[in-house]
Amino acid sequence: MADLGRILIADNDETFLRSITDFLRAKGYQCDCAPDAAEAAEKLACNDYVLLIADTEIPGNTELQLIRDMLAIAEGVPVILVTSRPSLRSAIRAVELPIQAYLVKPLNFEKELLTHIHIAVKQFQLYRSVRSIKQRLQGWHNGLVGIEELVKSDSRKVLSVSLDAFLELTFQNILGALSDLKHLTRTFGGNSTQNEPCHLLNCPRLSLLADGLAETIEVLEKSKSAFKSKNLGEIRKKLESLLTAD
Repeated sequence: MADLGRILIADNDETFLRSITDFLRAKGYQCDCAPDAAEAAEKLACNDYVLLIADTEIPGNTELQLIRDMLAIAEGVPVILVTSRPSLRSAIRAVELPIQAYLVKPLNFEKELLTHIHIAVKQFQLYRSVRSIKQRLQGWHNGLVGIEELVKSDSRKVLSVSLDAFLELTFQNILGALSDLKHLTRTFGGNSTQNEPCHLLNCPRLSLLADGLAETIEVLEKSKSAFKSKNLGEIRKKLESLLTAD
């Protein structure tokens, strides 16, 4: 069974913990448990979770402090709150925070909880993909600023180095963008084998991308004698493998 990600369950009800962890593990999720807010916060800071399921009444979670602290220690991780003692006060507190769902025990795991989990995890995967692309673009921008400074020099040697660096930076980001695109396809394309990443470049909607890759490979091949860069040669091979993958 595929690993769907790791979920943290913060609850001090051992019976509930046993039942929910058994259920989620059977569905393909990894599960960690914490009996109080302090241990939950520690685990959130040290591990990569796709979701937190927390009881409103666990020790240390007064006024939902654990959820407030998550904004700093585990940014973006979605939260499902559960409670056996629902109240207007806790419901209002939950509305004020980025909570995916507020559920009352006993839970219907199959029809109620699992639906919210699937939605929360998908949204978080999209969030992480967007954040990754944003960081990649920022890194690309910073690299280009450095190359721009090199280009200002009159030295032909420096100009050749800066052009080599520009090409390498650009193609590395092309590979990174393709990787991000494949990840999004895997995440949101469903379970059908027709949506597997290896079919991405054969998709009619991405024919322009395939043409662009082919032209890039051709340029790299023609210019390899002018720019004697081992890294550029490796990038060309990676692009070729992406373009010809079945």
